[in-house]
Amino acid sequence: MSAVLQEPIGLTPRRGLLLGTRGWFTVGSALMAVLVLAPLLNLMLPASHPLHLPDHAVALIGKIMCYAICALAMDLVWGYTGILSLGHGLFFALGGYGMGMYLMRQIGRDGNYKSELPDFMVFLDWKELPWHWAWSDSLVLQLLLVLAVPGLLAWVFGYFAFRSRIKGVYFSIITQALTYAAMLLFFRNETGFGGNNGFTDFKRILDVPLAQPTTRMVLFVVTGLVLIGFYLLARALVHSRFGRVLQAIRDAENRVRFTGYDPLSYKLAIWTLSAVMCAVAGALYVPQVGIINPGEMSPAASIEIAVWAAVGGRATLVGPIVGAFFVNGAKSWFTQAFPEYWLYFLGLLFIAVTLFMPQGIVGLVRRFRKEEKA
Repeated sequence: MSAVLQEPIGLTPRRGLLLGTRGWFTVGSALMAVLVLAPLLNLMLPASHPLHLPDHAVALIGKIMCYAICALAMDLVWGYTGILSLGHGLFFALGGYGMGMYLMRQIGRDGNYKSELPDFMVFLDWKELPWHWAWSDSLVLQLLLVLAVPGLLAWVFGYFAFRSRIKGVYFSIITQALTYAAMLLFFRNETGFGGNNGFTDFKRILDVPLAQPTTRMVLFVVTGLVLIGFYLLARALVHSRFGRVLQAIRDAENRVRFTGYDPLSYKLAIWTLSAVMCAVAGALYVPQVGIINPGEMSPAASIEIAVWAAVGGRATLVGPIVGAFFVNGAKSWFTQAFPEYWLYFLGLLFIAVTLFMPQGIVGLVRRFRKEEKA
């Protein structure tokens, strides 16, 4: 075990070279695509041009990038720490609701009832905003809440769960139960979150119309930069001493404990970070998609996050990103071409990956490369 926790010569990347030449080239290409190529194809080329990137494609890619952040967060806790969460949809939704509250306040008197209160509150005959909406008119404060509320919830839940040494399928079931309980709570009108309908019909962000192509492109660029930033952060973490301890916990937690390390603090730190990453993804998702409701907390939504990570390849970082794009791209096509067969396809895909590609798409590609070199 001591060998696992030490820094083996030749296996640990040199500082500043976490990715290598090929890796930095890939990151640079991704930055160019996000910062230059996508804005050029969408804003500069006319709609009649064959290379024009339509607005609906910008929205779809932006949405999938938010999902990719969730898949990356899942990989940190599942792929590298061995903690399978079936409740990450809760943190995603909490981040989305935090942003949605601000966007609802930005509607102002442009709603159907011409009131400063959101339409659903007027419909329910509310006379004033509830206490938890006190800071909802400030984007900065709401963004702080997007980080603080899911992070605090994850820390408290994780502390009691990890201190009690709950793991494996029992932990997965508890996380799903927590998410399901939150979904039922948010369905209630008296909680002040729009009930079954949630939040929608957003107009502006920072007093700038959301419908403007430039606004949508700014959101797209910010989402892409956040995804790349989180990837680099995750890469730095898993290649550090902290990351090697996480992998040791995944492989032999009792041995890690016997060597003097405290698995609780390590698991709690990565679990909280993973939850915050999902919350940030939710906050970026809502202004691009235009709606947030309790359905984002459904058990199926959380399970899909695990599917993305598994399909792409666990413990690879890039794999979950690939998985999120592959599964959701296929979902977008299937739901249009064969809507009645989409769920069957998803089930067969997960079974095929489990049986024939346990290391996912990225693992399959790496195996083919090794065979070619041999």
